[in-house]
Amino acid sequence: MSQSSSRSHTVLTVTVIVGAALLGLLIFLALGAIQLEREVSADPASAAQTTFVGLPAPSGEPELASIAALTPRPGEVVRASGPFDDRFVVEDVLFTGDAVTGAIRVTSDVSAVLELEVLTGFYDESGTLLTTGRFVHHLDDNGDAHDGPPEESVQFSVPVPADSVGQAVSVSVGVPVLVNE
Repeated sequence: MSQSSSRSHTVLTVTVIVGAALLGLLIFLALGAIQLEREVSADPASAAQTTFVGLPAPSGEPELASIAALTPRPGEVVRASGPFDDRFVVEDVLFTGDAVTGAIRVTSDVSAVLELEVLTGFYDESGTLLTTGRFVHHLDDNGDAHDGPPEESVQFSVPVPADSVGQAVSVSVGVPVLVNE
């Protein structure tokens, strides 16, 4: 075998070995990418699930037991106790017979109110609970920038349900949901 032929044979052998190594590397990377794609797009049903033994899942709207226990006098507006009472004050409350209006001002810190529910109880002449009403506030996250300090006060208005208009003469106001930044 000539020196030129031997050199050509060596170059060919090295080229085949390098090509095979590159091909193996590409196959390895492609299989890894496919596996990664499967892991990323895993079925959400297979995600870890947490349960709290003995804690029933909530059903329905959040309520305040204190509303049923109150017996306000005619014309009275009272505060129904709830889990967030130390974090807000109720301001400018007015009951017109058709609706109750006012404002909830967060006092626990200076931050925007993300979620708020105001629950109202409407009572008859004897202080018996007739019905309840609800005001729900969700922070409007439409992508607009907010200038200035966070809004800590939320105005609310809860109409007396139609079947209790004329019968409701007093009201209670409480907060079962309050989430701020």
